[in-house]
Amino acid sequence: MVTQTGRKVQLSATVRPELKVLAEEIAKENNTTKSGVISQCLEELSRTRKEKLLVEYYKTTAEDNRDFAQKSIRVIQNIASSWSD
Repeated sequence: MVTQTGRKVQLSATVRPELKVLAEEIAKENNTTKSGVISQCLEELSRTRKEKLLVEYYKTTAEDNRDFAQKSIRVIQNIASSWSD
């Protein structure tokens, strides 16, 4: 995993006790801190969010391109039909 190094800020969060225990377990398993676990979770959520936004963008772009292609076909067909006259 690639992480950016740089300035860090403190964040205070309140979670259910079982989530704190889970964060401690995951931190120990991954040789990191609870802060590291939370940072990794936020980074993953950020990647997922960006992917969803990109998927929506590409879907919209594909629909726009399909609409344009359909309109273009009609114009080209009209032009081509006038050539055969």
